[in-house]
Amino acid sequence: MDGKETLKYVDHTLLTQTATWEEIRKICDEAMEFGTASVCIPPSYVKAAKEYMKDRMAVCTVIGFPNGYSTTAVKAYETKDAIANGADEIDMVINIGWVKDGRYDRVEEEIRTLKECCKDKILKVIIETCLLTDEEKIRMCEVVTRSGADFIKTSTGFSKAGATFDDVALFKAHVGKEVKIKAAGGISSLSDAERFLELGAERLGTSRMIKLVKQEKSDGGY
Repeated sequence: MDGKETLKYVDHTLLTQTATWEEIRKICDEAMEFGTASVCIPPSYVKAAKEYMKDRMAVCTVIGFPNGYSTTAVKAYETKDAIANGADEIDMVINIGWVKDGRYDRVEEEIRTLKECCKDKILKVIIETCLLTDEEKIRMCEVVTRSGADFIKTSTGFSKAGATFDDVALFKAHVGKEVKIKAAGGISSLSDAERFLELGAERLGTSRMIKLVKQEKSDGGY
């Protein structure tokens, strides 16, 4: 798989607190030029990005980001607002404290609530793997499978660490067949991106891939 093929699986991401509209517009242009899966941007820019790109590129945004401890009602409002503004995909952060408390029922109920808000839009569930034990990760694979969400996602990219090969392999072994996997956070090379895909990821959340592919082209690649 060459870099251009890899980009089809990438959510081209810019979620820094200082992101300006000029920077968001730039990643929208890059996403459309290189054919990524989506752009993943802050909720405040969803409407402008959708108006700018029309239906040429899917718009993904984040809910309860990055800490996940907003109330379910707040996350539901965020989700409905994002979709009203044109979001095609929603990446939500779970309440990690509920996982630590063993309240998997509440976590599942919240995911179900947001999936109802999404209707036919894609819902990805960020479980922040670097903060969980393997047992908790496995339980969350089960919860996400039951909830009806479309993806389980490793990381926000704002915590102690991002995606690892071991976590994606663990997801693949424990999620239901209908649940897809998104690896995000710290993916810094084309070889790592390809390895995540080989292990079973179907989306990659990263801000670096287009820059790496451009470098590959300048070096004589594809």
